[in-house]
Amino acid sequence: MQENFSLKAHNTFGVDAKARYFIEVHSTEELIEALNYSKTDTLPLLFLGGGSNILLTKDFEGLAIKLNLKGIHEDLINDNEVLVTAKAGENWHEFVAFCLEKNYGGLENLSLIPGNVGTSPMQNIGAYGTEIKDTFVSCTVLNLENLQLETFNLEQCRFGYRDSIFKKEGKGKYVILDVAFKLTRKDHHIKTEYGAIQSELEHLEIEKPTIQDISRAVINIRQSKLPDPKEIGNAGSFFKNPTIPLPQFEELKEKFPQIPGYTSGDFVKVPAGWLIEQCGWKGKQIGNVASHKLQALVIINATGNATGKEIFDFSAMIIDSVNEKFGIELEREVNII
Repeated sequence: MQENFSLKAHNTFGVDAKARYFIEVHSTEELIEALNYSKTDTLPLLFLGGGSNILLTKDFEGLAIKLNLKGIHEDLINDNEVLVTAKAGENWHEFVAFCLEKNYGGLENLSLIPGNVGTSPMQNIGAYGTEIKDTFVSCTVLNLENLQLETFNLEQCRFGYRDSIFKKEGKGKYVILDVAFKLTRKDHHIKTEYGAIQSELEHLEIEKPTIQDISRAVINIRQSKLPDPKEIGNAGSFFKNPTIPLPQFEELKEKFPQIPGYTSGDFVKVPAGWLIEQCGWKGKQIGNVASHKLQALVIINATGNATGKEIFDFSAMIIDSVNEKFGIELEREVNII
C-alpha cells in the first residue's frame, strides 16, 4: 500500500493526479484483501485497468486499485469454435494479437484499441462494424457488497452502444475479473464493409483477406489518424456518436446537406467527429489542450502538462458549440473521475 501516489503513469491522458492510497493486485485473493482494508476506513474506491477510459479531474481521496490479474485460458468447443477466457489485467491489443496468432477469429476488427480486457465489457468496446457483444459469452465479477464471485452472461450484461449494465445500475457494484469470448477456429466471418477497411485492403493489394489481414488494415487505419497515447496523452474517442430521431436528422439534412448519418430503424447515428469538425474544433488548441489535427473526436494533452479540469472544460466547450449549431448534445465516452 502506497500513500499520496501519482497516477500519471496509470492514465493515458498523462494527468498528474494523486491517489491518497494505491495498491496493485495480482489475484482475486489480493483484491479481496485490499477491499477488506478499504472497508475499515470506508475509503472510496477507484479501479484501474489500462487507464485508457478515465479522466482524472482532481486528486482521488480514496484507494486506487490497479488490477494486474493475468492469464489466458482456451477451451475447444468443437471443430470450429473455441472459448477463450482472459483475465482482467491482460492488455486488450496483446490479447487480440494472441488470438490472431492462434488463428482465432472474431476480434480482429478490434485491433489496437487501448486498455485492458477487464474494462472491455463496461462500454461494449467496438470499432469497424464489430462490438465485443458479438463474441462475448460471459464475465466473472466480484460483487463489492458481499465479496462473492458472480457470472454475468450476454443477456445479463445488457449491452448497448458503448453501454452495459456496468455503466448503469451496476456501476460501482462489481469488479470484472475475467471475460470469455466464443471465437471461430476456421470458418471466419470477415467484415470489410465498415469504414476504410476495404480501401486499405485494396491499398495493400489484398483481394481475399484473412483475419490477420483485417487486423493489419485496422491497425494501419488507426495509426494513420489516432495519436499513440505513449507519445501524446489521450483516451481515444472522447465522445460517443450521437443517435437522434429520424425526423430531427431530416431537418438537419435540409440545413446541412453534407451531414452524414447511419440509419437504424427510426433513429440515425451521426458521427460526432464530423459535428465537432464543422464547429471549427479540429486541430484547435486552448492552453495545454487540443482537438487532434487528424481526428476531431480525440482530445489530446497537447503539452503534456494539462490538468484533468482543463481537459474537462475543453470538452464542455465542444459540447456547447455542437449543441448550439446542431441542437445535438454530445455525451462523453470517457469516465470522469
